[in-house]
Amino acid sequence: MTLGVFRAVIAALCCALMAAACSSATQQAGAAPASPVTGPAPGPGIAWGPCAPPADQDPALQCARLPVPLDWNAPQGRQIELAVMRRQASKPAERLGSMFVNPGGPGQSGVELVAGGGSDFDRWGGGRFDVVGWDPRGTNDSSPVECFTSPEEQARFWAGVSIPATAAESQAYAQRTTDLARRCGEVSGELLNHVSTTDTARDLDALRAAVGDPQITYVGLSYGTMIGQTYVNMFPDRVRAVMLDGLIDAVEYTESAEARTVGDVAHTDGVFARFRQLCQQAGPTGCALARGPETVDQRVAALFDRARLGPIPAPTATPPGELTYGDLLVSTFTPLRVPEMWPQFATDLDAAANGDASALETSAQQYQSPEGYQSSVTSSSISCLDGPAQQPVTAWPTVVPEFDRSSALWGAVNGWWLWGPCASGWPGRSDDRYAGPWTARTQNPVLLINNRWDPATGIRNAEATQQRLGNAVLLVQDGYGHPTYQDPGACVDAARERYLVDLVTPPPGTVCQPDGPPFPGVTPR
Repeated sequence: MTLGVFRAVIAALCCALMAAACSSATQQAGAAPASPVTGPAPGPGIAWGPCAPPADQDPALQCARLPVPLDWNAPQGRQIELAVMRRQASKPAERLGSMFVNPGGPGQSGVELVAGGGSDFDRWGGGRFDVVGWDPRGTNDSSPVECFTSPEEQARFWAGVSIPATAAESQAYAQRTTDLARRCGEVSGELLNHVSTTDTARDLDALRAAVGDPQITYVGLSYGTMIGQTYVNMFPDRVRAVMLDGLIDAVEYTESAEARTVGDVAHTDGVFARFRQLCQQAGPTGCALARGPETVDQRVAALFDRARLGPIPAPTATPPGELTYGDLLVSTFTPLRVPEMWPQFATDLDAAANGDASALETSAQQYQSPEGYQSSVTSSSISCLDGPAQQPVTAWPTVVPEFDRSSALWGAVNGWWLWGPCASGWPGRSDDRYAGPWTARTQNPVLLINNRWDPATGIRNAEATQQRLGNAVLLVQDGYGHPTYQDPGACVDAARERYLVDLVTPPPGTVCQPDGPPFPGVTPR
């Protein structure tokens, strides 16, 4: 699978993409500093072997499991295992070491990332690194957080659930998240206390030691930038090269679940407005929403007004049904992150405006399946430790409108998905989460990359991170989507390889252009 295809795979799985900026670089109130960490001593290495099907068909891929302490403060205690995969360097005679990669989430699979896009990351590193991905603790094949004893129980719990749009629906959803938190505690127990980003940063250092690299080369995307920032600030002397694309603001992320949710969606509505503007510029031949006497803004506003009044038929959706207002909001999650989908997204909105919301409903249902909800629960299990909720879920009548004020499009959605569990008596607690300072200076610069029009991690996140870190360079791409590879550009491609291989960063203030516009016929970006 090429990275072009993998872009859409990652976007379709994203349920928790963090965002927003904050100027403070001090440790947050109520957050205990991480215990001093010397990190693991170099271990005996990783016993690489064949992967399970279908990855076993690719001779460049190897798999392993690495034991790590459940509690890094009790390293001789209970152990868990991390699932790890590597794609061996395509230029082994020129190999520089290992490049660790994380796709974000929180909770997405680094193993799947390497299996599906490892050859593309190999090119990012000029063929000179083994590309190593892992499933972070609590996720996928690395001791995953579980809240149900069987798939059937999980399916029954989530059957018919969608983002609430009325007070009665909201009250019911709040009660459901309270039940969910209880179930997660009963099934996963002590694991829930040890799946924070701090724990994952320590795991990453154990992986670095196990492959024998004295310093780390790391590529973090989306939430993977949070892992990277945590690692840089905990282990600044162990950094060779860290490249972060689609930046989370670490200060706001760790402040609280409420601040994190407001920040998650702070940039979304502006990108949706830009989508509509470019569609209007493309005209009826380039964008279906631009057909007819009304403007694109007018047509979209009318569609949202109609959905608020009642469901829109979706007769050929998978499965057939109706598009509720909450479904309409959810249906925007993938396409706003993937600009190559914008023409089709416009066509789907046009169809809904004309009375058939089947395509949008199908898009929404991939998030509102039991598997989709499990993805958001996995994300919550991590982020609730990193920045706990300050308000109980019973405060939803005041808290959720605050999220809506940050974004009418994604505020309530992210609020119910991610704040809701944290605010419902989440049973996990961490007494050593890392919440700053975020100002470490590394010997080699950290490279930050961000699209100017990123709906999930806006440009000001990257600007704040660049100002905060002691040695970082920001490369801006004047493009769309999350992260920058969603809007490919030769300029950014060249900068990635030059940095990862030669440790050369672009001149400060560099702005790259993507290869093309999201709508045909639109020249100004």
